[in-house]
Amino acid sequence: MNERILLGKWTEEKLDDLLKESPSARNAGKRIDFLSRQFIGVAYKEATLAGGADTPEVFVINLERVDCFTFLDYIEAMRISGSFPEFRENLKKVRYRSGKITYETRNHFFTDWREHNPDLIEDVTGHAGGGKGRNVMKMLNLRDDGTFYLPGVPRSEREIVHVPVEDVDDTVIQKLRTGDYIGIYSEKQGLDVSHVGIIVKESYKDKVKFRHASSAKRKVIDEDFIKYIAGKPGIIVLRPKGPGQESRVMGHGNKLNPCPLPLAPCP
Repeated sequence: MNERILLGKWTEEKLDDLLKESPSARNAGKRIDFLSRQFIGVAYKEATLAGGADTPEVFVINLERVDCFTFLDYIEAMRISGSFPEFRENLKKVRYRSGKITYETRNHFFTDWREHNPDLIEDVTGHAGGGKGRNVMKMLNLRDDGTFYLPGVPRSEREIVHVPVEDVDDTVIQKLRTGDYIGIYSEKQGLDVSHVGIIVKESYKDKVKFRHASSAKRKVIDEDFIKYIAGKPGIIVLRPKGPGQESRVMGHGNKLNPCPLPLAPCP
């Protein structure tokens, strides 16, 4: 298997320590907050993954530079791991369906999380929206003109639930949790989201942050969530489930999705 590993400011030993000292996997939100906080300031770079319809896929770990999708990719794999070797193996299941390392089986769309790893991730958009969610049927990967965004990847008909931004009020915000993965809904045919990030709630300050890899700032940053989503079409909310014990994940053919969709820079 071809692979490329760039650990940036970490070593395998430091990552082992990081995964062991982070909060218990019994609290997914606290663990995701802790792990993702270590990435603040890490440089942004799109298209760090290697592979295509006519190019052999390379298994990549690049912690030096991330885009919005690979950032979530690494955090979710770390969440369910207790050491670097486990992280390395779990990342294959997070990034690829059934852990099979090919371009076609790479999880390219945000809503693949709920489709391919229902034991790890659930779509709580409808619940968070409190009846304000809107359902749209989409043919993912298919443009209006009939061409594919990603040649070599099958199209997929899927029902997408999103909460329009104008309906994201205090009631919706109260239902969001630290560690929720947020997708910015895309109105384009063939796409589910245009950007992704992580919710971090600071209850003592009554603030909600959006932690994401920003192409505008060229690094991983925290921004005010409400200000960030202003003017956007809507949000999709995916939530990590349960304790996420790494032994369970590695023992099955599970595959969580992060969505390294190389279509546009993360906003």
